[in-house]
Amino acid sequence: MTTTSWTAADLVAIEAAIATGAKRVRFQTHEVEYHSVKELLIARDAIRDALTPPETGSNVMFAQYDSGY
Repeated sequence: MTTTSWTAADLVAIEAAIATGAKRVRFQTHEVEYHSVKELLIARDAIRDALTPPETGSNVMFAQYDSGY
């Protein structure tokens, strides 16, 4: 299994292809031809997710109520 290290330039390239309607995208060392815009959007989301660092901590808040009884 090979792992691809995506770059911000790869994200820009695929977003440009989506914007112009192109289905062929040139990445760092290779070129990919997608069959549909849906495939481009899936690939874009995967690249974006790979470039976005995971969130640390939690945004969950717990409330406590004391009725006084």
